[in-house]
Amino acid sequence: MFARLTRSSLSLLLMLLLMKATPAAAAVEIRFHSKDFGTSFPHAFVVLTGTVDATGEAVDTNYGFTVRHLVGPSVLLGRVQGVVESVGPGYVENSNRHFSMVLSDDQFRQVVALVERWHNLPQPSYSLDRRNCVTFVAEIAELLGLEAETRGLMRRPRAFLDRVRERNAARIAAAAGAAAPSSAR
Repeated sequence: MFARLTRSSLSLLLMLLLMKATPAAAAVEIRFHSKDFGTSFPHAFVVLTGTVDATGEAVDTNYGFTVRHLVGPSVLLGRVQGVVESVGPGYVENSNRHFSMVLSDDQFRQVVALVERWHNLPQPSYSLDRRNCVTFVAEIAELLGLEAETRGLMRRPRAFLDRVRERNAARIAAAAGAAAPSSAR
């Protein structure tokens, strides 16, 4: 069978066999989202999807930081219990996607460690003006090398993430595989 194949045909066959044997490139993507104010929380959060290169672990999760219980005006008066929370797919779908980046395995592990630190904060941990969903997402962005200044935008998640996207456009495009940052919906 192989005697009839030309040299170029053999090269093509060999290349196809090697491509089939090579696993597809794996990567975890992080997406930065906001949700316009309303009765649902968190208003700023990240979504992680993909596959960890080193382990082959599938990743499909999201994290935001918000108040544990929304009872009365206590959140306006000082610190209250906070919680790292994941939301359902409908919540993610109906949010504003601002930009995404592809993470290295090391960056992914660092993001997970940061989420765990926030999860283990001593209570009360949530402060509307000092530690909220915006500061949580800002800390993740800074961990990834982005400028994420929260001043003036602590209560404006969408405007905050728009500013992060604008100030870091080149870095985000490079980390997204040279794709332009997506705009908010």
